[in-house]
Amino acid sequence: MVLSHGGELRRSAHTVARRTAERVLALAPDEATREAGRALASEHAWLEAGSCGPGTAWGVCGDGDGAPYRTAVDIDEPTHTCSCSVGTSPCGHALGLLLLLASGAPVPERTQEPPPWASRWLGDRGVRAAAKPPAAQEVPVAAVSASRAAVRRAERRAERITGGVQELDQRLTDLLRDGLATTDRPDYGQWEETAARMVDAQAPGLAGRVRALGSVAASGPGWPTRLLEECALLHLLDSAWLGLDRLPAPLAATVRTRVGLTASAEGPAVRDHWLVLAQHDAPDGRIVTRRIWLSGRDSGRTALLLSYGPPGRAPAQALPVGAVIDAELTPYPGGGGLRAGLGPQFGEPLVPTGPPPGGTAADAVAAYGRALRDDPWLDAWPATLRDVIPAPSADSWQLVGQADGSALPVAPSALSRPGLWKLVALSGGGPLTVFGECGHRGFDPLTAWCPEDSEGVGPGAAVALT
Repeated sequence: MVLSHGGELRRSAHTVARRTAERVLALAPDEATREAGRALASEHAWLEAGSCGPGTAWGVCGDGDGAPYRTAVDIDEPTHTCSCSVGTSPCGHALGLLLLLASGAPVPERTQEPPPWASRWLGDRGVRAAAKPPAAQEVPVAAVSASRAAVRRAERRAERITGGVQELDQRLTDLLRDGLATTDRPDYGQWEETAARMVDAQAPGLAGRVRALGSVAASGPGWPTRLLEECALLHLLDSAWLGLDRLPAPLAATVRTRVGLTASAEGPAVRDHWLVLAQHDAPDGRIVTRRIWLSGRDSGRTALLLSYGPPGRAPAQALPVGAVIDAELTPYPGGGGLRAGLGPQFGEPLVPTGPPPGGTAADAVAAYGRALRDDPWLDAWPATLRDVIPAPSADSWQLVGQADGSALPVAPSALSRPGLWKLVALSGGGPLTVFGECGHRGFDPLTAWCPEDSEGVGPGAAVALT
């Protein structure tokens, strides 16, 4: 917007805006993108939007059934970034946001601060530097050198991972060409060698998945199908890494995590009263991984805290199962949005009044299916089953819904744990609420809440099954 010296709008403001809009439209690679940009040049098209300074804007656009697209633009250069994968530059989202800026209309400020992804990109463009005093704009030479060194290290690691991914894909091709019959017995040696190569390639996530293949042949009837499934998922992960730059941002973040790249928690912290649903330790190579599940009372979000312990020692982070903590959680990118980092806690843990709300076995399976669309490598999804009864089946156990009769088999990993018998004893043939992880192998019960008429433990009390 152009103002006269007296603070009034000049007559040339409309002409300037029109010329700026024409310059933006001239960037469109084709007519379809131009029309898409015009359709998105409205504040109503953006779920979230804001500005980091003059001539800049960021926005989150939900114009489809998939994940929302994240876009940031700088109209002065002009330049842009977007998480969509349409293959044109600029895309319709960037064009729409540029047109919204070109119109002279104020960017709709629906949040107080820009999200970290927008701040990083706009910061790299030097947007924030213009608002700082001259002394603050000077970047020490050492800081610049350290930043460039970090970039070079990241590039070298990406190259090593790519080499490891290509080697692994060739290994899978050889396996399928020779036939699965060649792996009719546990052969940890051949897979350990491949896993070691993935460790050398700095892809620990791939190494872990490869190492697990060695035990599939000893997993009982139907093992060839399971081995083929795991190989297919590994091939899918390899292909996703090799085409990482063409993936939407959330899926790309999931692929990086699955390969083994670490990420830091980002995004606005969520403060809530979090019910500690479960705490479960599992060996992961030489270390111990602790998984703590939380459920937000007001936000309705389910969150996962991960911590690790060195060989021979348990992880330091621990929370009492069944308690309620007033705390802030900061989400991590990718992984279905479950993982979070634990921030400040306020006050002492509280005693809950009862179990969390739950659903049926059919609800749990449907939720897991939806989660697989965002993360095809997901082994399980958190679920709370309401009013289920543990019952024996042919050679295993299942959890049967009292209301609709829908049932979930108990996962094989839980059959050897004493927690299954604890669950049966708590139930006594009656319904109770159970939290656990629902996956393609069945339901792994982690915590149960005592029925209202229970004695000894106390009605409504949480009992850990791990």
